Amino acid sequence: MRVLSCLLFSVAVVAVTLLIVRRPMMTTAVDTIQPSEVLYNGRITAFGGANGDSDTTGRRSQARHLKGPYIVIDRYCNKLFLRTEDSILLEALCSTGSGGELVDAPTGRRWQFDTPPGVFTVDAKLTNPWWRKPDWAFIEEGIPVPKNDAERLDDQMMGEYAIGFGDGFFIHGTIYERLLGVAVTHGCVRLGTADLKKLYDHTRIGTSVYVF
Repeated sequence: MRVLSCLLFSVAVVAVTLLIVRRPMMTTAVDTIQPSEVLYNGRITAFGGANGDSDTTGRRSQARHLKGPYIVIDRYCNKLFLRTEDSILLEALCSTGSGGELVDAPTGRRWQFDTPPGVFTVDAKLTNPWWRKPDWAFIEEGIPVPKNDAERLDDQMMGEYAIGFGDGFFIHGTIYERLLGVAVTHGCVRLGTADLKKLYDHTRIGTSVYVF
């Protein structure tokens, strides 16, 4: 039944996407706290912001579809498509936001780990990205938040490439490839190594990203 539901949903995604291509969707703000703080250790192909830190507003881009391939992310079946109007260039299992919530009891801070739906554009392409672990990553593990910033840096977690699509959300690699196809992330979209490389090579700044 779940497989049938995913197939039906995928067909609906394609149909809706084609409509969006012809009539760009206007988006509004959503309240969510971003999970990703990304540094970069390698070459920056392009970057649309001042640095790799995310803000906390969860704003969605008002994307205008450009000619060429675009990205569709299906959060229900955890699949990512790179496609044109009439063909699929890549279909890959991915992992999206778990939908879980973390509350820091002493301070009352809350984090909602969702991949937000909407229309976005690729605004960053990074190679060899480093993850600067935010406070929630330590709170989630039940360990003290470090005072030394160097203790936050992780050069393995995000894989070889990261594709930013606004407000600190990235499509990136993972050391947990066995979990691809399961909604387990803190908001970013994870891909396997080979699929991520292909997506990176066929994506440019300004590529439209449709998340359902």
